Amino acid sequence: MHVMPLLLLVAGSAVVAGAARRTPVPAPLLLVTAGLIVSYLPGVPEYTLDPHIVLPLVLPPLLYTAATDSSYLDLRAQLRPVALLSVGYVLFATLVVGWAAYMIVPDLSLTAALVLGAVVAPPDAVAATAVARRVGLPSRVTTILQGESLVNDATAITAYRVALAAAVGEGATWAGGIGEFLLAAIGGVGIGVVLMMPLHWLRTHLKEALLQNSLSLLIPFFAYAVAEQVHASGVLAVVVVALYLGHRNWEVDFATRLQEEAVWKMVAFILESSVFALIGLQLPIVLKGLDEYEGVSAAWYAVAVFLVVVVSRFVWVYPATFLPRILSKRIREREDNPTWKGPFIISWAGMRGVVSLAIAFSIPLTAEGGEDFPGRNLILFLTFTTVIGTLVVQGLTLPPLVRALKLPERDLQAETLAEANAQAQASRTAERRLDELLDDERNALPPPLADRLRSVLERRRNAVWERLGTVNPVTGETVDDTYRRLSREMIGAEREMFVRLRDGRYIDDEMLRTLLRRLDLEEAAAFREAT
Repeated sequence: MHVMPLLLLVAGSAVVAGAARRTPVPAPLLLVTAGLIVSYLPGVPEYTLDPHIVLPLVLPPLLYTAATDSSYLDLRAQLRPVALLSVGYVLFATLVVGWAAYMIVPDLSLTAALVLGAVVAPPDAVAATAVARRVGLPSRVTTILQGESLVNDATAITAYRVALAAAVGEGATWAGGIGEFLLAAIGGVGIGVVLMMPLHWLRTHLKEALLQNSLSLLIPFFAYAVAEQVHASGVLAVVVVALYLGHRNWEVDFATRLQEEAVWKMVAFILESSVFALIGLQLPIVLKGLDEYEGVSAAWYAVAVFLVVVVSRFVWVYPATFLPRILSKRIREREDNPTWKGPFIISWAGMRGVVSLAIAFSIPLTAEGGEDFPGRNLILFLTFTTVIGTLVVQGLTLPPLVRALKLPERDLQAETLAEANAQAQASRTAERRLDELLDDERNALPPPLADRLRSVLERRRNAVWERLGTVNPVTGETVDDTYRRLSREMIGAEREMFVRLRDGRYIDDEMLRTLLRRLDLEEAAAFREAT
């Protein structure tokens, strides 16, 4: 891809994604729709989805940012449903969709049909996270969907390799397939475990935030490449490393965390936006290879495969939710009894995405004997229609479905109370530490400065409690809201004066940047406390 088309893709995707924030429609849907429309405009170049770029260069950073934002403790608490979905369901969907395609499509071999099944089996990490954020799913459902989407790509890619080996005539066996799966899974996790502690040590011992963030940008690519080099799962290696680093992120200095959050938000926004736009832009490329299939037949195959993909998820999720409770007394005693609503949402939230398309485009053109790969163009078409179908049908209906089912919402009052209690305990600990330090004559401070340190702690402690209390009847603000607003107004006035002094040549630009950075950090602290 040349530079200008790439720049147009990124810029156009960012514009559409930004516009989507002002609409009730999730950004992935608008981006896919825009890609579909733009793909047929005159003069638009052909954007080919290259698996050699998507899998090693796009997938690792998206997985990394999703995993670092996830909770290791929450995922561990939901390990059983996550494993049943990310491994069990993907293998189940591979077999069911493959067998259905074999029965529905004439002249499609079983091995080629299983390739299709493996390609469309994994729900997409980006789609699941984006939609879950937008519709406000319950925390347990969100954790399960995010955990599934972090791991299921590894299962699907391994299943695809086994099915592909059989389809091209490389003599794959069940024993060989199981061995390859175990090598990928155990090897990927093992490499992640080996890398995570040295990488964390390096992050905490680099003294400059710029170097630490440069390392942060390299970590997902490094972990993925090392694992793939030994034929292990790069996906699992990235996820293991990211979960560990995210869990220990508090050990990195504040400047690194501030920069890292901003950098990764930007990277994730650009990649997610471009990826969904790329999905829509693939339509002309996919349709080119359908010459040997009649339009009506191809449409029937697409609808049938889409329905099998959707229904098979329900067929797996409900037994996977309720059977363990029936079979295990320990699970019944330890966990609350689930209703039918949570599994229904999990079943309906199985949107497919760019990983399925990237895997499909990596299917070779020829088999081992030199003949054309059986049904390759049809597999590409069915993958594309399944991805589009799940994103549009399920993505559009998921928000109203969540509202109609009236799932239990987050208890904001309880969360604020827990935050206030945590802040109170932390403030008391900090006050004791301050008293210990001030008792040492080496730390002597004038009383006004010591009181200022204590007032900062008191304001931080009271700010959360005030959110539970009364508000200003005129402005609707709490006392702390008013304090923050006035503080930011004062900072704004200082900033304007610094600029006037620079313009009047009383200070130079270097001094202006130093003074503005100091104010920016104060304003950022006020903003972060407010959110």
